[in-house]
Amino acid sequence: MATGSRPFELRDNDADILAHLGDDYERYEGAVIQPIFMNSLHVTPKDQMDSSVPRRFAYGRVSNPTVDLFERKIAALERGDKALAFASGMAAISSAMLACVKAGDHIVCVENAYGPTRVFIDEFLVGKFGCEATYVDGRELSDFIDNVKPSTSLIYLESPVSMLFKLQDLRAVADFARPRGIRTIVDNSWATPLYQKPLAMGIDLSVHTVSKYIAGHSDVIAGVCVGGESIMKDVHRVREFYGGILQPMEAWLCIRGLRSLGVRLKAHESAALEIAKRLEQHPAVKTVNHPGLDSFPQRELARRQMTGTTSPLSFELNCANADARGFVKRLEWFNVGPSWGGFESMAVVSGGEDSLVRIHVGLEDIETLWDDLKRSLDQI
Repeated sequence: MATGSRPFELRDNDADILAHLGDDYERYEGAVIQPIFMNSLHVTPKDQMDSSVPRRFAYGRVSNPTVDLFERKIAALERGDKALAFASGMAAISSAMLACVKAGDHIVCVENAYGPTRVFIDEFLVGKFGCEATYVDGRELSDFIDNVKPSTSLIYLESPVSMLFKLQDLRAVADFARPRGIRTIVDNSWATPLYQKPLAMGIDLSVHTVSKYIAGHSDVIAGVCVGGESIMKDVHRVREFYGGILQPMEAWLCIRGLRSLGVRLKAHESAALEIAKRLEQHPAVKTVNHPGLDSFPQRELARRQMTGTTSPLSFELNCANADARGFVKRLEWFNVGPSWGGFESMAVVSGGEDSLVRIHVGLEDIETLWDDLKRSLDQI
């Protein structure tokens, strides 16, 4: 893995990739951080006008050096051939799907997938392109085996899923789908490339909402898709003509976020697991959904396909008329909002269940956060 002007080869480990992949101090006057290429155009030397070899950088809708550095880092972390960065997580998700399906195809998707993902499937792929979709629980391989059809071209996964954190056996699904010519996509935003590597388990495409942990500072909207060389050509074609490429400034901020990702994840992981264990012991809590808990029904699968756990978790309040909204309103340190993965703690109420609360444990002091949660729980 070459690093430009560095006199040594970069080792194949995540920490070194995060810190130093793409370093080229000599090229940029000794700058530790690569400058931002804010230009929309790269001119072609006149002596190369007749070359049949396409230039690596020509027009900003297709490629950009700052975006390229971010993409190379992500591809290396995921152990993929190529990554493509997008202007949002949904741009990455929708482009990946469009690269895998055509009009009339059948899609199998986990039922608790990220809400906008289901909207895109239902309103666009089904409503406008005549595709068909089947939603399944996903915790058993049979959920997929029993629902594929001759027209199935895509299985869409999200492991863990957004609110209940149910897992799918990625290797088993990939082993089932690949011989049948069915492509697989997984939303890997929760585990990040550090804690789960779907491509190594046979999944075709891994997508991320970069706005979450990878960027990590609640100041970027971005997405990324990673996969093998062949399938990524199809994804690149979609991005080129739908115009969803990430912009240079946001790419530079994402590179900044990557440098501290490993450190931040360890802090989120330890704090969230401690909070989850304390929630389990509180009498006002019925169940806690977190793949890192020994009580989690799929704990063995979590250990097998993830090397760590992150922060979002959910819990069900333990009373007949639980007022989850009232519980969240009483919190002082947990803000209310639809995202997670930043430095700040967040809480939302499930749209379908009055007693289910999802929280993201941020980087605040753990005792401060627990006191806040306990005070509100004690009033139930």
